[in-house]
Amino acid sequence: MKRAGVLGHPIEHSLSPVLHRAAYAALGLDWHYDRHDVPEDGLSAFLESCGPEWMGLSLTMPLKQTILSMCDHVEPLAEVVGAVNTVLLQTSGRVRTVVGANTDVHGIVAAVREAGYVAPDGRRARAVVLGAGATAASTLAALGELGITDASVLVRSLARTGSLRRAAHRMGVEPTFGRLDDAPAVLADADLVISTVPGTGGDAVAEGIAARGAEMPGLLLDVVYDPRPTPLQSAWLSLGGTSAPGERMLLHQAAEQVRLMTGHPAPLGAMSDALEAELAARA
Repeated sequence: MKRAGVLGHPIEHSLSPVLHRAAYAALGLDWHYDRHDVPEDGLSAFLESCGPEWMGLSLTMPLKQTILSMCDHVEPLAEVVGAVNTVLLQTSGRVRTVVGANTDVHGIVAAVREAGYVAPDGRRARAVVLGAGATAASTLAALGELGITDASVLVRSLARTGSLRRAAHRMGVEPTFGRLDDAPAVLADADLVISTVPGTGGDAVAEGIAARGAEMPGLLLDVVYDPRPTPLQSAWLSLGGTSAPGERMLLHQAAEQVRLMTGHPAPLGAMSDALEAELAARA
């Protein structure tokens, strides 16, 4: 039996096992995938404990940057973003190679395109990113793949944007930075908004745009998927905008992980059905 799993802290609510197990079943693979609660200071030991049966790891917070120094090779996209959410464990004889990759960028691009995003005619598209963590760095790379170079980043604290600014510099982009308090005015002019703020962090933005009452004609991707819809999505839709559900980003990034780990095209339909069933059951 080959093994893979998702690591993070906390990890008990991760939906990755649902997605990967559905993929293995559809592909007829005898693989095992589970959650593992691993804090930053336990990642090295966990990695060392993985035997030759281990094929790959999915990483969530707070491990996406911690893993960088433990990889033998980091794929160019993950290196420029500065975040690894996928680890491939490649064994040849007694030699094991740890490869770091990033599928979050793929997940964001796929979810946005699936939701029907179309670049505006006759002018450059305007995008706004909420948050400054590892997912925000992946978002800037995703915007580049979508052909969007005009981006603003809104954060709680400008003093904590150093890592994202360095990632942006590696990508050759220079987004403008502002505070989340300014979101109601800034978002009204955006063609695409991607919120990477975890948990209930987007609730204050939702209250702000609802109170302002201005039309929000753009497309919103909120990476949070619990509850469905999030308060930010609900406020956005009530003001005329369109929305890409956060679980679609989760689905597409996991599908790319399955492809990288198994070498098989991901059975997207089976994975999507399993995800929807699990979310409905949790609701």
